[in-house]
Amino acid sequence: MEIKKIKDDQLEKVVDQQNRLNQLLNNIGVLEVQKNNLTSDVKRLAEEIENTKKELEEEYGTVNINLKDGTITPIESKNE
Repeated sequence: MEIKKIKDDQLEKVVDQQNRLNQLLNNIGVLEVQKNNLTSDVKRLAEEIENTKKELEEEYGTVNINLKDGTITPIESKNE
C-alpha cells in the first residue's frame, strides 16, 4: 500500500497557518486575562471613588468639585 503525502510546500503552508492560528488563539487568551485583571482594577477604583465621595459629602455636603482648582459649589436639591 502506497502512502500518499502532500507536497512539502503545501505541508509547510498548512503548518505555518496552524501555527499562526495557535499564536492568535494564545494571544486572545492572554488578552482575556488582562481584560479580567483590568475589569477588577476598574471595580476596585470605582469602590475607592465611592468611598472618597462619601467622605467628601460628610465634610462638605452635596457639592460639585472643580477638578482644576478644587473649588466647590453646592448642588441644589430638586425640592429647592
